[in-house]
Amino acid sequence: MLLSTTLPLAEAYDLALVDLDGVAYKGHDPIPHAADGLTDARRRGMRLVFVTNNASREPESVADQLTGLGIATSPDEVMTAAQAAAALLRHHVEPGARVLVVGGAGLLTAVTAAGFEVVAGADDEPVAVVQGFAPTIGWRELAEAAYAIERGALHVASNLDLSLPTERGFAPGNGSLVGAVVAATGVTPLSAGKPQPDMYRLAVERSGASNPLVIGDRLDTDLGGAVAAGYPGLHVLTGVSSARDAVLAPATERPSFLAADLRGLLEPHDAPHEEQGWWALRGAAARVVDGRLELDERSRGVDAARVACAAVWRATDGGTLVDPASVPDLGV
Repeated sequence: MLLSTTLPLAEAYDLALVDLDGVAYKGHDPIPHAADGLTDARRRGMRLVFVTNNASREPESVADQLTGLGIATSPDEVMTAAQAAAALLRHHVEPGARVLVVGGAGLLTAVTAAGFEVVAGADDEPVAVVQGFAPTIGWRELAEAAYAIERGALHVASNLDLSLPTERGFAPGNGSLVGAVVAATGVTPLSAGKPQPDMYRLAVERSGASNPLVIGDRLDTDLGGAVAAGYPGLHVLTGVSSARDAVLAPATERPSFLAADLRGLLEPHDAPHEEQGWWALRGAAARVVDGRLELDERSRGVDAARVACAAVWRATDGGTLVDPASVPDLGV
């Protein structure tokens, strides 16, 4: 169920593990209230680490972009899927081993820094292929990956996101490119990115935090990773997953808190409570009757989403099948 806190989230948690695309920015464009929300959260004592499934960019590049958008960031406050993939490689491959890198500069740097020898193709006999997104990847790079994997190389993916948000809409993500290699080889890769918990745990360990909060816009990766890691998660409604998606989310992807945007860090959060069969919060109320969600006509905004989550999650967890068609868009 949703959690409550009497303190603003920025004061109740000592570290925010913040997603990038769909949370801090969208493509090259800022997301409204992101800079103000994160800057004010820092003033209140919350530390930030930006945790991204993007493996194509160097932490320095990510930090520069965030700083340019009004979110002052240093490279050591960025944890990328490339760094997580290199850490995962270390658990499976001997130091100094040959690795074929299919991806961008960020992945190349991370694998090299981890002590592996980067090779150009399958004929160099790599013991592993590590694959991350870069917009320049084409058929030749995917073919070399497939050849190496067919010959026995371990396949590691930085992440399996099927899509990524851009200023023009959603484009194929690394998971789509990985899928082409999987279709050719039949080999399922290891994945370092969200929703696997490795990146979150690495970021928390590096920061020394004791009470982290995950912030994301995607239920399947950001919030799924939070659940897998055992950390509470804030779902902001500025990116991929909608309020309706949260209501219908399986237990493995449910957030602990909901907010329209990053201003939600600066507020206490009340959880809905049950009253005579209804889940209520301020003026909003919801219940499930005969497998259908009912919302009180006064229910509006994020509170409507919160009570709908409470009602549907309780019903679903109790074995009731809730008709998805009864869950409206909610308009948040």
